[in-house]
Amino acid sequence: MNESFSAFVRVLTVVLWGPHVLLLILLAGVWFTLRGRFMQVTKLPGMTRGALCGTQRCGGFSAFQSLTASLAGSLGTGNILGVAAAILVGGAGAVVWMWIAAFFGMMTVYAEGVLAAKFGTKNAPGAIGYVQKAFGRHGAKIYAAGCVLSALGMGTMAQTGAASSVLVPMGVPRVLAGVVFAGLLLLCVRVTEKLVPFMAGLFLALCAAVLLLRGSHIPGAVRNMLKGAFSLKAGAGGVCGMILAMREGISRGVFTNEAGLGSGTFATFRTENKTPEQIGTLGALQVFIDTILLCTITALCMLVSPVRDFSPEAALSVFSLVLGQFGELSAGVCVALFAFASVLAWSCYGMDALLYLLPKKGAAEKRIYMAFTAFSCFLGCMSPFLGVLNVCDAFNGLMALLNVPALLALTPQVFAKQIAQKPKKV
Repeated sequence: MNESFSAFVRVLTVVLWGPHVLLLILLAGVWFTLRGRFMQVTKLPGMTRGALCGTQRCGGFSAFQSLTASLAGSLGTGNILGVAAAILVGGAGAVVWMWIAAFFGMMTVYAEGVLAAKFGTKNAPGAIGYVQKAFGRHGAKIYAAGCVLSALGMGTMAQTGAASSVLVPMGVPRVLAGVVFAGLLLLCVRVTEKLVPFMAGLFLALCAAVLLLRGSHIPGAVRNMLKGAFSLKAGAGGVCGMILAMREGISRGVFTNEAGLGSGTFATFRTENKTPEQIGTLGALQVFIDTILLCTITALCMLVSPVRDFSPEAALSVFSLVLGQFGELSAGVCVALFAFASVLAWSCYGMDALLYLLPKKGAAEKRIYMAFTAFSCFLGCMSPFLGVLNVCDAFNGLMALLNVPALLALTPQVFAKQIAQKPKKV
């Protein structure tokens, strides 16, 4: 029975998250980059200040709140264990393909933010609004169902599963980790505005310490990344290695920054007093911070360390071998905080998607959903991380296969000139 189920999961993952889906996501980023004339280089840096300024709100989100909420969803354990998994399977070269995916993904997420601001409503929030515009209510329902599954999978099980994988070697039983995560979720209110800067700052401080102590190994690590990404010297084996690095880099890049899924729009589309273009800029900034900044720093720490085992259980040994027990403990705290922030953010995304699907949107339905989310927290802690990751890839694919075509169908709306348009106020 287990073998049959595993085979089914593998087939489902290939169908919904095979190379064709990754290529579709990458090509969408290339398409929007060309249509936007490389805006992520020429215009978005200058637009960032306007997108972030202003913090007043009257019921919606400020720009800073929207950015931290979307970062909470994407700054998950993928920034540590996802990077480790990419290097484990695809080698150091996978990091370069994460950069490439993120560079083009910035424009994909920009398009998502613009369209969500234009078509998202209270009854059809975030990406659901523009998917409904492109494919009607039935298409939007399929997308919303995929979002609910991803919220329970990638947003919950994968996060707590990754956290438990690194907490177990530190003496924390999986059952205890699952109970704590589930309990905190049920008790917690929105804390991402304060949690995200703290956990990102703590993690960056740890990484800076590792890079300072192992600075002489950085040039070699960079050479290995570039060589592994594009090297064809080893004949057929080299070609296969490059393809594997490409696949893992793009796949884990999307896992960390969620470009092509539309999930971040559930946080950013409610931003007050901002134009659609500014809301799109917030999304692009989220991808830059998540992947090009934090994932690169994480990858360098791993590649300059003495560690060569990048399995989830051994990922924190990067910090313990360089910084000692304090480093391992602090990194473990970071993983737990990353996981918890992602669970909080994705529980809100999943709630929005579920309420779109349900004819009745009462308090009882919300409580039932939160109970399922809490159970997913516990289940993720009790399941093998890499196995959960494969299932989550399939759920992500269900979102991407509707989200990306919707973006492409509405391309003219992404770059349409806004004539005397007032900033969006929710």
